[in-house]
Amino acid sequence: MNKTIIININGIVFHIEEDAYDVLKLYMTDVKRHFSTSDDSLEITTDIENRIAEMFNETLANQNKQVIVEADVKLVIEQMGTVEDFEFAENDARTTGNPAYTYNTERRRLFRDPDDHLVSGVAAGIANYFDIPAVWIRLAFAISFAFAGSGFILYVILWIVIPKATSRADRMAMKGEKQDLKGFKKSFEEEMSSVKENISNFRQEARPFVYKARDFAGDFFTHLGTFVKGAGGLLVKLLSIAVLLACFGLAIALIVVIIAFLAFGKTDVLHIFPFNIVNQDTNLIFLTGGFLLLAIPLLTIILLTIGFLFKNATFNRSIGTTLLCVWLASLGAVIYYGAKATANFRYGARLSKNINIKPTANNTYYLQLNDAKYLTNEDSTRLRIKERFNGMIILDDDFNGNDMDSPDNVHIDIEKSDVAQPILVESFTARGRNDEDALINARNVSYRFLQKDSVLKFDRNLERLDNTKWRGQELHMTLKVPLNAKLVIDGKLDRNMNFNLYDCQQNNTPRNPAGSVFVMSMDGLQCKIDTVAAAAAASRDSIKNQQPVDTAQNNGQ
Repeated sequence: MNKTIIININGIVFHIEEDAYDVLKLYMTDVKRHFSTSDDSLEITTDIENRIAEMFNETLANQNKQVIVEADVKLVIEQMGTVEDFEFAENDARTTGNPAYTYNTERRRLFRDPDDHLVSGVAAGIANYFDIPAVWIRLAFAISFAFAGSGFILYVILWIVIPKATSRADRMAMKGEKQDLKGFKKSFEEEMSSVKENISNFRQEARPFVYKARDFAGDFFTHLGTFVKGAGGLLVKLLSIAVLLACFGLAIALIVVIIAFLAFGKTDVLHIFPFNIVNQDTNLIFLTGGFLLLAIPLLTIILLTIGFLFKNATFNRSIGTTLLCVWLASLGAVIYYGAKATANFRYGARLSKNINIKPTANNTYYLQLNDAKYLTNEDSTRLRIKERFNGMIILDDDFNGNDMDSPDNVHIDIEKSDVAQPILVESFTARGRNDEDALINARNVSYRFLQKDSVLKFDRNLERLDNTKWRGQELHMTLKVPLNAKLVIDGKLDRNMNFNLYDCQQNNTPRNPAGSVFVMSMDGLQCKIDTVAAAAAASRDSIKNQQPVDTAQNNGQ
């Protein structure tokens, strides 16, 4: 019968025989004495005690017993190593220069590595188990994420299943290091070396932000300068060539435009919008100043780019000063005369006139474009119309250049009238330097409206009289027709109407070759649609679409 006592090793209670306890106590006393001179002897001895407790638990579980005997203690000491052997190895290392301990290894155990982790340490733990770099395991997980997220699911499962290496013994077992006195000593020294390195890195990282920013800026501009001298120089030259070609293209386009304007003839150009806003002399200044405003910057960029590419000083201070003075003078002239031209649009005026439309028997009116060209007495005399074109009508179509004279200036609207007789309300508007000038500009226009039975003819544009400059002259006409009146509008008036004619003409059933058919209703002007004819047309279209299908089915039968 042997006497047993109860001991506590780092929170774990064991029943141990007295003789075994004496052997264990003597061993731990020697261990604590040996490591008492270390920087952190308490941590090392605590780790050794934890390992001894684990080995005792394994022994009791394997042998299915409850008391630790002397043989168990001696077996643990043999596996851990005696202090005498360890001290002898250290003394031998001092004299011979050999390492105090060798890297003895044993079977690795799978743990999550808490010291080398991006998320939970699963990849690093697997890499330690197979003794390979952790980057390959992480790369394998990253690739597997693309396969329906299988890598993510596997990672979560391993995170739950694999335990975390919390103690030094776990971390040593994870790396396959032998858990004896030599192993604990080596592990502790490696940890202290890592701590010193981290402290050194922390000092570097803890430097003031100003110094970090200074060093970063210095490195950035140093590398940038190296890049610019090398590949950057080639890129800059390619960019310069692209800029040079673009400027040449713009300069050629500008010259072509100027030549095209001059090709019309000096008089013809002055009648083109916006040159018809001011007088002839001012137009010449505008044309010259606008050309110089665009041409001088292009010329400057071209000369500077050529000088940069070919290392030739083609642009000196005298040339630059001359071009700058000319450009500023052109800018001043354009701004000055532009302000004067703007002053001619300060005030507005409106004149109105009512024209009674003769009613028709069937209450139907045909609105058409008056395509006969308007000629003044001076134009008729100059062209000798009666002698050379007697019996002919000069047409006013879309291709004679009138659209360039001024923006669209005739607008037609249609409303419901409360009286039986249709009325055409003409409203002339214009701008001027003052009220009187605006009224005169609104009056000095000519517009022809003609009625022949049920046909109402409208000119496409206003005509300015007495060489009146363009001052925003416009004509807004409102045709007021009674309820249930039918209007057939020619498609050529689409540009002047404030509503769409084409859509209505497509919806008219049947279509009228004279134009789009509208009817004035209580809700306003409505496109006329014959519901019976529309239904018949839809039925015919349906039969046509189904006939090939039916034929195919019959052939199949």
